[in-house]
Amino acid sequence: MATKIFINLPVADLQKAMSFYTAIGFTNNPQFTDETAACMVLTEEIYVMLLTHSKFNEFTPKEVGNAFKTASVINSLSVDSTEEVNAMIDKAINAGGKEPVEAKDYGFMQQRSFEDLDGHLWEVLHMEMAQIPQQ
Repeated sequence: MATKIFINLPVADLQKAMSFYTAIGFTNNPQFTDETAACMVLTEEIYVMLLTHSKFNEFTPKEVGNAFKTASVINSLSVDSTEEVNAMIDKAINAGGKEPVEAKDYGFMQQRSFEDLDGHLWEVLHMEMAQIPQQ
């Protein structure tokens, strides 16, 4: 079985967060969704668990951070083309997200970023492996 990743994100409004992630291409798995949490699926290996603040605090004694003021993690997704990078970022912006930094072109890699409705940071990138500079 392939290793799966579950990214747990605290959200202020579960329904709005679900709508945002649906708009950018995730699907909801109702088997792991209730009024306190939603399992949003991107691929067979990548899941985002949207958790109300009270649900999130069941997993940690730490205070839920304010992602609008501080950054603790940037989640990065690799996609198959620059067009897919642009499409996901455009969907995120249209769904109420923000693009916090300018797009980056490294020659072999195209990268753009978005901030979700709760301030969580994501990078979306496409890398041309054949164009990576050899050292």
